Amino acid sequence: MENPVHRHLADWIMGEDFSCLAAKAAVRRGTLTPVQLGSMGSADATSDLHTAIFEFTKMELSPTENFATLVAVFEEPSALTEPEFDALMWQQLTDLHAVDVEQGFSWAPDVSPDPASPDFAFSLAGHPFFVVGMHANASRISRRYPRPALAFNSNHQFRRLKQSGVYYGLQRRIRQREERLQRSINPNLAEFGEASDARQYSGAATGEQWRCPFHPQDGTASGS
Repeated sequence: MENPVHRHLADWIMGEDFSCLAAKAAVRRGTLTPVQLGSMGSADATSDLHTAIFEFTKMELSPTENFATLVAVFEEPSALTEPEFDALMWQQLTDLHAVDVEQGFSWAPDVSPDPASPDFAFSLAGHPFFVVGMHANASRISRRYPRPALAFNSNHQFRRLKQSGVYYGLQRRIRQREERLQRSINPNLAEFGEASDARQYSGAATGEQWRCPFHPQDGTASGS
């Protein structure tokens, strides 16, 4: 029997108010991995999510699949404001990083652990990810999911799509959908690899003075 969270998430992704074509492709291809968790930021949710991501890197990611994604859906807290979600998201990622370090994983060797670097990607289980935060009160319509959620997308997939030329067509079509949906594209958007992706994670607008609240632990440099 299909998990009801999976069905609800898939239906939402395929709806008109969701603009990411790569996520829609994951639903169509059966490469969407939903993970249902308790309270975002709790110790249990952090442990369970890290385990799920580790299994995802081993079982679902491959050099030939460019549209696999894992989405963590949390039961609570509900009705977060955008600043509250932003703070909780970075705390959740910090806690995941702590578990990663405890389990002996190094930062993914092909990306930077410095969130200010254009080469930054969030590393878990030795794999680089681009993280997309979603919640009910997101300023971006495409991120307004009823529950707090985090999507983990492999940076390797983005690179392969860019190398093949598919990335640019997807990007153009996604931005066109954003323009139709919200009359603007996300102001944090930058070309992949030209600015730090960290600004895009929560969906909240960031100014020039913004500094990422995530700080990697000492000794987690790539390959350490």
